[in-house]
Amino acid sequence: MNRLTTALTGLALVVCLALAPLAPAALAAQAKVDYTHESEAAFEQQLASKQIRSAIVNKRLRTVRVTLKDGTHVLGRYPKHQAPQTIARLQAQGATVTVLAKKQAEQEAGKKPKHHKIRYIAGGVLIVVILVVGAVLLVNRRRRRD
Repeated sequence: MNRLTTALTGLALVVCLALAPLAPAALAAQAKVDYTHESEAAFEQQLASKQIRSAIVNKRLRTVRVTLKDGTHVLGRYPKHQAPQTIARLQAQGATVTVLAKKQAEQEAGKKPKHHKIRYIAGGVLIVVILVVGAVLLVNRRRRRD
């Protein structure tokens, strides 16, 4: 009996070691989902035809990440102040709805690139200074010739 458990333990260890290189690839494929953007009209059509399996609502960005029954993933937007109505309509059609917590929604919202306006202002000021210095040098040069 002791030999049997040792043999099974060794076999399980060999199987785990053989499948270990496949685990990160499987997790990466499962974790990264590409969402295609869609219009409100397309979202309404999918909702009416009950094609939506599950939805994740981000109230901060006013977006709905939808998984359809055929396995495709789409990203839609809903109008301002329509979150409760959108959630209720999704639930009424039998979709599983998840609303992101405030912290999760803020993390997604924080991914937007920041526009550094100060760079443009500093660049404009630098160009103006260069033009003024050039004009002063040109005027002084002409005065010296006369």
